[in-house]
Amino acid sequence: MSTSTTAGADALRTPVPVLSFSPVLLSVPGRPVDLQVRVSAPAAGTGLPVILFSHGGGPSNNLSSLNGYAPLVNYWAARGFVVIQPTHLTSRTLSHLVADAPGAPFFWRSRSEDMSHILDRLDVIEKAVPGLSGRMDHAKVAVAGHSFGGFTSSLLLGARVTDPDDGQEVNLFESRIRAGVLLAAPGRGDVLNGPMADALPVFRTINFSTMTTPALVVAGDKDDSRHFTDMGPDWHADPYTLAPGPKSLLTLFGAEHGLGGIAGYDAAETTDENPARVAALAKLTAAYLRAQLQSGVCPWQAECEAPASDLDAVGRVESK
Repeated sequence: MSTSTTAGADALRTPVPVLSFSPVLLSVPGRPVDLQVRVSAPAAGTGLPVILFSHGGGPSNNLSSLNGYAPLVNYWAARGFVVIQPTHLTSRTLSHLVADAPGAPFFWRSRSEDMSHILDRLDVIEKAVPGLSGRMDHAKVAVAGHSFGGFTSSLLLGARVTDPDDGQEVNLFESRIRAGVLLAAPGRGDVLNGPMADALPVFRTINFSTMTTPALVVAGDKDDSRHFTDMGPDWHADPYTLAPGPKSLLTLFGAEHGLGGIAGYDAAETTDENPARVAALAKLTAAYLRAQLQSGVCPWQAECEAPASDLDAVGRVESK
């Protein structure tokens, strides 16, 4: 583990070239296939904080894997974060291999456990990536996730669910994670009435009252997920509304579930493509995570990190 240095702090302010290495293979007992991760890191700097990123689903064959979400991952890595992206068992790239595995097809528990396995093996990952050894700060870890990945991240931040198979409460809280970003994450379960409600009964049981880790919740004001609920876009704000502070809510104007296109460059499945929105979101999330993980920096919404003109153009922020 290394400590924060001037080089590391500078990398968080000024973009630098990015190195990306994949796959790093981690053998996990009982997992039907090895855990594959991509690691993206700035070419310069030490004492680098870590973001674990949990992908969502969607119709694409490959964006729901370690190969997705480049618009966010590249921005974060260029600003001084080491971003680690697992391919969860829900990925379409693995469907032919894990269709009959326990937990299929949604693997909701395994997704969160993937992140704990990664944290257990940060030293192995660091040594496996050329040029990265000794540059990560293992004590400064955040999690981020989109859609189903937001649900995964919620559990790691302290939210709890009831296992629909045995009725037992499940606690997957990860104390090594210091902050989170939930991107278009699912909300409360008592309003589920869409066709996916029965397919994912675990979503009905989520309890945000135990999600105590600091988090930024990002919700699009046009993200109307009728396949889950007719509550409307406010459903995606529930992780902010129902969880205890400290939390912040970023509501993006005009954004649908893809939040402008974060899953991939020029992705056909993006219904609200807006590169300017994605750029602003990347900047705001990087500022938030920097403020949470680095000491002695400005509050993330301050003008030194997110000028008011930038924020007013894309959305609004509230905090508690």
